[in-house]
Amino acid sequence: MPTTVQKARKAIAKKKGNITALHENSRDSQRLRRAQMRDDKLDRVAAARKKNDRPLMERAAYFQEAVRKNDGKPLQLDAIQSLIQTFVHQYDEEFNELKKKRRAGRPASTREDILRLKIATDEKEYENGFYLPDISLEENAIYLDRWEGDWSYLSTLKWVRISSNGTTTPSIFPPKGKS
Repeated sequence: MPTTVQKARKAIAKKKGNITALHENSRDSQRLRRAQMRDDKLDRVAAARKKNDRPLMERAAYFQEAVRKNDGKPLQLDAIQSLIQTFVHQYDEEFNELKKKRRAGRPASTREDILRLKIATDEKEYENGFYLPDISLEENAIYLDRWEGDWSYLSTLKWVRISSNGTTTPSIFPPKGKS
């Protein structure tokens, strides 16, 4: 797909011919700069969106793997809860290892702080309602098994929040606050 800069360059070349030399503040050079700034902004926004979407993509991939291990069949609530437990505590070993490596009296490393926050956030979310695709439904398990990593496909799945006490509440995708 052509970028804005390429389109602007082509339009200017069509008008002027070869554009090897433009005056610094000419209309054409300003047009090229605006196009470049727009492309840079779009790249920044796309990178930020991808960074924000990554945790949900990783979560969906984790539960997709669990469905695939179960041959595309739905899972019972107790199996789902054990999967959630392993997902919440997936960083415990690395966290404990970093904690052991640290000398006494030294502050925690940045990675250790990040892991501590991630574990605490996931545990709190699990108490209030862990957000995941509903893999207790046959149709949803089939859809999740077919998923190829595309963000837009995740909206076809039904999502739920499962709390630590076993209550299941339907939710929407993408999550907007406490849905």
